[in-house]
Amino acid sequence: MLKVDNIDVYYGAIHALKGISLEVNQGEIVTLIGANGAGKSTTLKTISGLLKPKSGAIYFEGQNITGKKAPDIVKMGISQVPEGRRVFANLTVLENLELGAYLRNDKQGIQEDMEKVFVRFPRLKERLKQLAGTLSGGEQQMLAMGRALMSRPRVLLLDEPSMGLAPILVQEIFNIIKDINATGTTILLVEQNAHMALSIAHKAYVLETGKIVLSGPAQELAQSEEVKKAYLGG
Repeated sequence: MLKVDNIDVYYGAIHALKGISLEVNQGEIVTLIGANGAGKSTTLKTISGLLKPKSGAIYFEGQNITGKKAPDIVKMGISQVPEGRRVFANLTVLENLELGAYLRNDKQGIQEDMEKVFVRFPRLKERLKQLAGTLSGGEQQMLAMGRALMSRPRVLLLDEPSMGLAPILVQEIFNIIKDINATGTTILLVEQNAHMALSIAHKAYVLETGKIVLSGPAQELAQSEEVKKAYLGG
């Protein structure tokens, strides 16, 4: 469904991604794990059109989307939940969710999707008129995910969804990610918490300094001595 083919990305003179290739099949949860600065967020930003690769290509459902503008990529069906949540702090919860549907004009569909968001995140419904900046970290993460779902994505890119959250909330967020996937959305997940990421993913890639050094079924990587030592504290 999504194919990244040998991309190179630079920040000025810094070679951030070095010939990265990965594939995400329909219905999968695929995770990218690696240390800070390995290139995980850069990979997501390049897929969503915020960065342009110097070489290589990105394909979505067989179509070359390399270099397309970010709004066009959202329109095609790829949405990103950015690292650090990035909710619009001075807008209400409702306004944030409405902005997620900015590119849509099917009023009834938008209303239906809004109801689905409230079923998945009941706390957001309770806080509709509240300014997003006054929500807790966990609630902001839920809002960022709800906002992305309002664009009705076929592929959801999640960048560090558990960052800064209490362990009990991390479990809740991961249960929600599994549920979003079970209802038909394909997911590419970047996550510092390698243990949690590998526990819900079908497939995993390990990044080190801009290169993929390991890949395979998530369960296998979770058992790999190399991965255990480097990322699972064992």
